[in-house]
Amino acid sequence: MTMSRDRVLVIDDEPGVLHFVSRALRAEGVEVETADVGADGYQMALSESYRLVILDLVMPGVDGMTILKRLLHHKPDQAVLVLSCLTDTRTKVRALDQGAADYLGKPFALNELLARVRARMRVSTVGDGVLLRAGDFVLDPVRHEVTNGASRVLLTRRESALLGELMQHAGQSVSKQRLLAEVWGYHFDPETNVVDVYVRRIRQKLGATAISTVRGVGYGVDL
Repeated sequence: MTMSRDRVLVIDDEPGVLHFVSRALRAEGVEVETADVGADGYQMALSESYRLVILDLVMPGVDGMTILKRLLHHKPDQAVLVLSCLTDTRTKVRALDQGAADYLGKPFALNELLARVRARMRVSTVGDGVLLRAGDFVLDPVRHEVTNGASRVLLTRRESALLGELMQHAGQSVSKQRLLAEVWGYHFDPETNVVDVYVRRIRQKLGATAISTVRGVGYGVDL
């Protein structure tokens, strides 16, 4: 499977990693840009459009975690795959809770990295424009927009994907494991409360009753 011609930015201070990763991605048909200084990569990510940013955490000057936080503050829909030698659970959870789309430790298998990049490309592809309805809410998954009568609320892409998954199964309970798999691409438990964080954000925008908690199972929305 060949990846689309979308741009990917790789930010890493290790020349060998930059060369290895960028060459592999270009062989897959991806347009790649690189930065070996965190501050430079941050400015590139802010000013340009990239389908995916691959980000190292341990770099001189501005560290990757700071870049991740600042970047997603300004561009909350930006998909970021963290690629780091830090493999402890605490760091992984922190990065995911900050909004990283994925986390892969160094050293890594090239095939696994390419598979994760392909998964991120699929997740960030715009949907087919079908409106989703549940209760009083109507979601436009392309515009990431929810209407409720005369009110109109904008969501981030990830918030829209999460709400859309729940609305597709309106009247049912959806487990956190399923939401992690469908929205974040995880088919294992990464030991993070990222689902709960995003549910809380959606409730803040749409109201506390927009998403119901199914204790011991997950979440749901009513028909």
